[in-house]
This record gives sequence, C-alpha cells and structure tokens, in this order.
Amino acid sequence: MPRRWIAHLDMDAFYASVELLRYPELRGQAVVIGGSRRHAPMRDELGHWQFSTLHGYRGRGVATTATYEARALGLHSGMALARAAERAPHTVLLPVDFDEYRRCSRLFKAAVAEVAPVIEDRGIDEIYIDLTEVPGAQEVVGHDPCGGVRALGQTIRNSVRQATGLSCSMGITPNKLLAKIASDLDKPNGLTVLTMEDVPLRIWPLPVARVNGIGPKAQKALAGLNIHTIGELAAASPAALQERFGRHYGQWLHEAASGVDERAVVTHSEPVSMSRETTFERDLHVRQDRQALAAALDGLVQRLATDLQRKGYTARTVGIKLKFEDFRTVTRELTLPQAVQDAAALRQACGQCLKRVEFKQRIRLLGVRAAALARPEWAPGEAP
Repeated sequence: MPRRWIAHLDMDAFYASVELLRYPELRGQAVVIGGSRRHAPMRDELGHWQFSTLHGYRGRGVATTATYEARALGLHSGMALARAAERAPHTVLLPVDFDEYRRCSRLFKAAVAEVAPVIEDRGIDEIYIDLTEVPGAQEVVGHDPCGGVRALGQTIRNSVRQATGLSCSMGITPNKLLAKIASDLDKPNGLTVLTMEDVPLRIWPLPVARVNGIGPKAQKALAGLNIHTIGELAAASPAALQERFGRHYGQWLHEAASGVDERAVVTHSEPVSMSRETTFERDLHVRQDRQALAAALDGLVQRLATDLQRKGYTARTVGIKLKFEDFRTVTRELTLPQAVQDAAALRQACGQCLKRVEFKQRIRLLGVRAAALARPEWAPGEAP
C-alpha cells in the first residue's frame, strides 16, 4: 500500500506579493494592503510612482495582509489601519484589488493541477493536494525515503512561480492536519516534508495554538490545565481531556496532538452560504444618510445576485447583518416560500429583514447574506 502524502500549499503574503509584482520598487519595504481607492499610487511628473503611507490615517479600514517587513513592525492582517498608523506611520498603504488576486489565484491553482490534480480548494491563497498517487511521490532518492515526494513538491512550487511570479510555502506530511502546520514552519518560500517519526521533534515543541481547530477559548482552558505545547497535550490523559472538553472534542484534541488525522482531500463541496458586506468610512445615520445606505444596500445585493447567478445557485434564506457604532452586531434572516437569485427579490427580502431591526445608533457595517443554497434544474441549453 503506498505511503499517504498530503500537501498544504500556502501562498506567501499573497495579496502583498501580488502588489509587489506591480510595484517592485516596494520590495524590502513595510507595506500593508487594505486601503480604499483613494490610496491608489499615482505617477508624478517624471513618471515615478508616489505611494500613500499610514501617516495620518483616520479611516476605519482593516489590514488585509502585510509584507513580512511590516509584520516585523507588529502589523498584521485584521489590524485596524488606524492602530497600524500609530505603530508604524511610514508604512506604505495600498488599496485592495480582489480582481487581480482572484486572477492570480486561478493561475496558481491551474499550475498545481497540471502536476497533481487532486486538490481541495481552501480559499484564495491556499489548497490541500493529495500527492499519494502522483507519479514519483513514492520514489526513494538515494538514502532519502522522502526524496521522491520532496522533488515533487519542489516541481509544484517551481510551476507556481513560473505561472505567477510568486512564491509559496508547502508542508508535505501523511495528513492534512500536519501538512497545515508544516507549511508554516519554514515560511516564506519554504518546503517542509515530515513523517510521523518527525512529530516529536518538529511538532510537539510548538504551542497548541498552531493546531488548526484549537481556538483562543480552548487555549485558555488548556493553559488552566498547564498544557501549553502540542507535546504536553499529546501526553495528557485522554480521559481528563474528555472530562474537561466533552467526549468528542476531548478525543479529537488528543488525536490531533498525536498527529492523527484521517480526513480525505475533498475535491468539491457545496457552499453553505454566500455573503457580501462593507464597512463605511464613517458611521451612517439611518435617516440622515438614508440615500447612502440605500445605495450601499443596492450595491451589495446586486453583487450577491451576480455571485449566485455566476455560480448557478438559488437561495431560500436571505439575511442582513448590521454592526453599529458601539460594535454591537445584529443579524436578521427571512426564509422565502420559493428560492430566488435575482437582485430585486433579494432586495425585497433584505427590506423585510431591516424592518425587524431597531435603529438607535449609527451604522458602521452593512452586509447581506444568501443561505439554504440549491442548484436549480435548468432547461437544456439554458445558461444559469
């Protein structure tokens, strides 16, 4: 029976790296991505790019990603740009360009598929790959039993760079859980191959937070049991873990710490929901800014309808999401008698949801959501 090899491929600082392809003069500098279009670079009279910085930033934007130089200054994805400006005001600020990021995402995934077609898509910048049956994966090179799969991983990484000009990091291990951890061990531009025999040396010294599925609450609870590293978790009593966390999660914690994971690489899965949302540059008043709110809602609904139609789905449940100036979040949903996908029907449903909200504060964020998705039976020759 062939040895199981699962890879996790993670593009290095993906959005930032895409931007550096366009603006190579920013290489080696601290850069964050997350600004609006007004932060787009402009050419001066000599044709040189002039870039915005975080200095004096007063908006409500959030950093989508940051170069490794910016991360060294304490800036990271999810950080409020205003806070980042206080910490590193001279950092370059670029606007997001999701169309370009999606284009590069398609390119790197297509390049991987030419070498290894069994791929699980995990987002715009990461995938799992089943390398078990790929020619060469089981070969022994010299005295290295992992030599074949190591060379295969390098071939994939070379293909990604040739197709996109971007670097990626890969972890290749016997399962998805370990591969996810391994891909982060030698970032950026790293290739890490681990076997189960490597778990005690390479995995167990790491903090429990490195295991995908152990969130902040579980980390705090484990710390209360004096468990801080993956090795300490693996050495813990399974019975004690189940008593503290419940039978299912407690058992999973022990198995995960031991490197056990039997999940398959899933090449296709139906989405549970689709959504669109926007954070306003300033908090909007429900009456004084009625037109701006209506325009924002119409735009979100239109983009959501386009997403549904492009991907061939209808929705039975439509919802709205509001975040107020005190950061309180409210959601409302409506289940419809018939599935819809056109903007007018979605807009009407969102209007019904909004009538069930009490507005006492200004609005910081507005979002729309479609759930209970299904693929309708389209007539022959009719495009969804």
